[in-house]
Amino acid sequence: MSAYDSIIKGLNEAIEYERGNLKGVRTHTVKILPLPMYPPMEIRKIRTGLKLTQLAFANIVGVSKKTVEAWECGRNVPQGPSLRMIEILENNGQDLVKRYVMPQ
Repeated sequence: MSAYDSIIKGLNEAIEYERGNLKGVRTHTVKILPLPMYPPMEIRKIRTGLKLTQLAFANIVGVSKKTVEAWECGRNVPQGPSLRMIEILENNGQDLVKRYVMPQ
């Protein structure tokens, strides 16, 4: 079966399941935790605790240095994926820094 055929088959099965026509399908429900909110000083605390410059922190999160500056000054607040990345850095930052930050 080609990749295309496999994708089409899966999509058709999903449609039939949603319509209630496909019985006996196992499902697994997961709960996604809500996005945390970080005040400006908490973002700075996370960054400095990891010994990262604003530029290095921005590169890890995937935003500009100016964006990190705005977060830390309270002119802007992180949204969506940036909040999740900050949460990941807060909880697993040392491991990520070891993996992704290259010494100069």
